[in-house]
Amino acid sequence: MNLEKIRQDFPALNQMINGKPPIYFDNSCMTLKPIQVIDAMNEYYMKYPACHGRSTHKFAKSVTEKFEEARRKMRAFINADSEKEVLWTRNTTEGLNLIARTLDFKEGDTIITTDIEHNSNLLPWQWVAKNYGAKHIPLESNEDVTFNLERFQETMNKSVKLVSVVHTSNVTGVTIPLKEITKIAHEFGALVAVDAAQSAPHIPLDVKKLDVDFLALSVHKMAGPTGMGVLYGKQHILEEMPQFLVGGETVLDSTYETKEIAQLPDKFEAGLQNYSGAIGAGAAAEYLKKIGLDNIHNHELGLNGYLTKKMEEFEGVNLLGPKDAEKRGGIYTFVVEGVDSHELGMLLDEAANIMMRSGAHCVHSWFNKHNIPASIRASFYLYNTKEEIDVFIEKFRQILDFAR
Repeated sequence: MNLEKIRQDFPALNQMINGKPPIYFDNSCMTLKPIQVIDAMNEYYMKYPACHGRSTHKFAKSVTEKFEEARRKMRAFINADSEKEVLWTRNTTEGLNLIARTLDFKEGDTIITTDIEHNSNLLPWQWVAKNYGAKHIPLESNEDVTFNLERFQETMNKSVKLVSVVHTSNVTGVTIPLKEITKIAHEFGALVAVDAAQSAPHIPLDVKKLDVDFLALSVHKMAGPTGMGVLYGKQHILEEMPQFLVGGETVLDSTYETKEIAQLPDKFEAGLQNYSGAIGAGAAAEYLKKIGLDNIHNHELGLNGYLTKKMEEFEGVNLLGPKDAEKRGGIYTFVVEGVDSHELGMLLDEAANIMMRSGAHCVHSWFNKHNIPASIRASFYLYNTKEEIDVFIEKFRQILDFAR
């Protein structure tokens, strides 16, 4: 990876704020956007700002061509069998809600998740449990917050309708053994859904090798535009599921009493779509594939290992998750004894434009269970550097010296 060249692709990094460059360590929340994605989106608005799939004029033909091309790029990004298995959504949250609202749940069904799920993969199953009489089991993690495969095997039974799990935790950075989980779940006849919001930007995904039934991701976490997501589903399952939203583009024909439902993927994509967002999503997928997801992952591991060793110099720093940086990808989440996490985040930002996330990271359930009010998280991406970590360490030391 040519880090200097990569950093030049991201306009947000090439500016000065109060005389200092930004140091962006909040990538688990949102990644920055390369000029290649920005240009692809602007091209839509400047050259062919029209509707897909409706009109027959030149603008409409151009947007349809680019819209379909973007779906092909995303199909290749996750290695799905067909573009029919790739649905555009607004984000991971919408994709998981689509599953919750359209799968045939009934009283007595069981849904298994991990105990460290983002609210996006917790609240939909709370809703299903309340409205259908299903049972939700948040599977307890190991002491180091890794996945307990043996406990999962023991918990599985024929009542389990769905196993819906976060692939990579946005708190600990731990990636679970998804292929093994899927194999066990399928042996019991359960479907498997994956929250891949934190894995898709950082590691190669192959839905065929993983054999998952559903996979949801958010494009804003993978160098793409906001308000765009993808839901993958095996074609035969999506064909059997009822529609989530209905309206324009979801039907081939209608009368006052009847409708003829459109084929996949139009069946689930009601109304005018975010064409520039989809085109930007395709550009983001292409950009990351060109750099190489393995290269990105290895770069982040190097940064996390470097930071982990530096943080060992400080007393009272409690890391959330495994001590081994190799198990935490690009995430370092911690609590400092005697220091408010939100105040620490604000001081780092004010001191040197060091942008990090403080709070419960939308995983309130796990934080409440462990009586942790808040934490602060550094999360890396392909454009971050060891020099940026050095600046953070210097400012962190100064803040601790002042606070204590």
